[in-house]
Amino acid sequence: MTMIYLIRHAQAEGNVYRRCQGWYNSLITPKGYLQIEALERRFRDTHFDAVYSSDLFRTMTTAGAIYRSHGLPLHTDPQLREVGTGCWEDHTWGDLLHTERDSLLAFWRCDPNWQVPGSESFPAIQARFHTAVEQIANSHPDQTIAIVAHGSVIRSGLAYWFGLPAERINDVPHGDNTCVARLEYQDGRMKVCYYNDVSHLPPELVYTPHQTDNSDDALAAGLERTSLYFRPLELPQDGAFYLSSLRDSRLVSQGTSDGFDGGAALSTAKELCSCDPNSILVAMRGTAPIGLLQMDITQQSDADAGGISLVYLTPEARYQGLGVQLLGQAVSVWRSLGRQYLRLCCNGNMERRFFEKHGFTPSGRRGADTMELYIGYDAK
Repeated sequence: MTMIYLIRHAQAEGNVYRRCQGWYNSLITPKGYLQIEALERRFRDTHFDAVYSSDLFRTMTTAGAIYRSHGLPLHTDPQLREVGTGCWEDHTWGDLLHTERDSLLAFWRCDPNWQVPGSESFPAIQARFHTAVEQIANSHPDQTIAIVAHGSVIRSGLAYWFGLPAERINDVPHGDNTCVARLEYQDGRMKVCYYNDVSHLPPELVYTPHQTDNSDDALAAGLERTSLYFRPLELPQDGAFYLSSLRDSRLVSQGTSDGFDGGAALSTAKELCSCDPNSILVAMRGTAPIGLLQMDITQQSDADAGGISLVYLTPEARYQGLGVQLLGQAVSVWRSLGRQYLRLCCNGNMERRFFEKHGFTPSGRRGADTMELYIGYDAK
């Protein structure tokens, strides 16, 4: 009998930035690295003969919890990848809800008819994944192996081994990051001993439970409440919102808005937006503007870094875990331009603890108030 520990990757950028990951090569978050440490402790005394993962950064890094501590090589297999989402890759869930509501809801239901340009289908990923896992098991008779993969494909495989067709993948509950399933494979048959086990994680590293009402209305409401999308600042239409946001930001950071020059601010905004519309983005929740992200793309001279000059949420949108999505948009923009770091001056209007929580550290070479986040792919 072959013993298989099937493990979902640790928390990655898309999980907190509320973005569609698919085959997009996202990084592990600070919380994710703590989950990996807990996973390593769980399996420290377990014997393994081989370790496999998909060939994406988030699974390969998670697999390090086992293959490094056990002195084993890592075998990567693209057949273990997450569902390929084609033209949706790296879009925010809020953007997809805004532009392709029905198709997004079909995706969340694991509808076997769901497909967008360049994507896979759920029946295809179910066949791809369970075949890959069983081929790996056949190559390791009577051994113990670890396989690190992704949430949707793991659910599809579990559904298959439970005897459920692709139409019923959604019957299998979502598993948290680094959840473990133990499988036993013998004579061409797979037995699921347990799944979605996160007993190795302390409560603070376990994600909030997923909603249980999977009706379209409930899914759409949940996505709209928790997921933002971004559009370029439009002047003069957004002028009043832009100025009120800057004034409030100054009031929060300095305790006063005295001396705020709205005319100069609008003039600068017009110049930035005319050079690159991504320089100032409005964060939208549903039909309401609830924040601003300013990156001053045209003024960033560092070859290795992209700058952020403003991260702002309106008072009614604060303390709901939404601010990190503005950082996610900045990562998406600057990474696509080839930058290795996000950099900002952490003055009064940027809470240092917020940025530290999401992986920013003091730059060291740019002054005491400068913080940066590595967004390349060779970290850790």
